[in-house]
Amino acid sequence: KLLVREATPADTPQILHFINELAIYEKQAHEVETNAAMIQDTLFDADEKAFCLICEIDGQAVGFAIYFFNYSTWLGKYGIYLEDLYVSPEHRGKGAGRALLIHIAKIATANNCGRFEWSVLDWNTPSIEFYKSLGAREMSDWRIYRVDGDALQALAEKE
Repeated sequence: KLLVREATPADTPQILHFINELAIYEKQAHEVETNAAMIQDTLFDADEKAFCLICEIDGQAVGFAIYFFNYSTWLGKYGIYLEDLYVSPEHRGKGAGRALLIHIAKIATANNCGRFEWSVLDWNTPSIEFYKSLGAREMSDWRIYRVDGDALQALAEKE
């Protein structure tokens, strides 16, 4: 039986495991800086700004999703940004990813959100095809920019 539920602090080791598996899949394992304490502090503190779902099959955690609310000035509505969606390879094709996306779509509609969006690596054809099969469309006219690490610190120190 497939079940999507909100993560609890007890899920922290499993969440960290999924994050590391995802990083390996995306060929970015060297980029992971988080640890169990950081996950605990950010996903489960009183001032949480991101939310985590766990998907289980027959009581076994097989995947997760982390999302947060953003805002569209053009729509005048909140939206949801999916930071991570991951299902362990041995459990793919069983509906876990679909169930996680549907669950978040329901959260979005219940909160009158105007959009639900995420990023995908351009080489990740299986995911791209999966997202398209659910009605997602590529926003090819937009580019993602990022400032992090030393560049973020330098920007924050500018006058």
